[in-house]
Amino acid sequence: MSKRGRLAAWVDFTSETEAPISLAWFRVALSTVLLGTIIDAMYSGVLSAMWIDRAYGGALTLNPSGLVAWLGGATPAVVWSVAIVSLVATALVLLGVGGRTPALVAAQTYFALTRIQGETIGGYDGLMVNGMLLLFLSGAHTDLSLTRWLARRREAKSTPPEPILAWPRYLLIFQLLVMYGFTGIQKVSPVWTPLGGYSALYWVYQDPTWRRFDMDWTAGYSWALSLMTAVTWHWEVMAPGLLMFYWARRRRESGGRFVRALSRWDLRKPFVLVGVCLHLGILLTLQVGPFSLVSLAYYFALLSPGDREALRVWWRARGATRAVGV
Repeated sequence: MSKRGRLAAWVDFTSETEAPISLAWFRVALSTVLLGTIIDAMYSGVLSAMWIDRAYGGALTLNPSGLVAWLGGATPAVVWSVAIVSLVATALVLLGVGGRTPALVAAQTYFALTRIQGETIGGYDGLMVNGMLLLFLSGAHTDLSLTRWLARRREAKSTPPEPILAWPRYLLIFQLLVMYGFTGIQKVSPVWTPLGGYSALYWVYQDPTWRRFDMDWTAGYSWALSLMTAVTWHWEVMAPGLLMFYWARRRRESGGRFVRALSRWDLRKPFVLVGVCLHLGILLTLQVGPFSLVSLAYYFALLSPGDREALRVWWRARGATRAVGV
């Protein structure tokens, strides 16, 4: 393919549009998690102890940069003001009010808060900031929003929301898969691999640092923990391979036999099954912040609007079958 042909293909790819429902569900899920994270920081004491300078009652001497420094430093007035603005902006994103702007404000203010003190941040903070930035670019506020609900109340008949660009959802999928892939690669300790007998979860559950409650009893089921460790590590390392499914599905009309065969196997199903079980297990047994909730919010991006419609048709057909007693 010539340079002009590749450029035309890239323009076509980035110009694709779709119904906003998938990104709207992602918007609701992500903003709910971020809202809870900010409120938790306020009420748990993280904000007062870790994000405010020692000179004003905090635990550490801080040297913030960026927005907080520009506003005057890690003083109570600045930090609480930025946190409240972030809270309000995130609430507006959740409600779908104010257009794109609240998502940008929420991203920038939360980023500023988490960069005050590097020891209080996690990878999930980056996921939330990136998600908010992509929501700003996507126009996902046009569905599942208070604004749309009020507009439908005023209209004589309901009209579907305008299509939005699809590439922000594609980038969310890419972000999710890259995150899992690098998470697996960075597990360099032998206990995650065959060299260490896949014993990572065994040791995690014997260590009181992260677990929610006493997990010493799991030592008697080390074989199950080894199996779970092996599935988790291999699944994470292989997660970027899901991009092959998306590539094959886009080329199934023009590709060869291998491409057509690969496109028939919906690899998202086993991927989501393992991922949901993994994150439910983390939520039930470990305290690692909102990582699992943020990751699960990204799963809404895996479901295209067409997939959602197919699921709705299947569910209605299933309900009709039950109604007639078949």
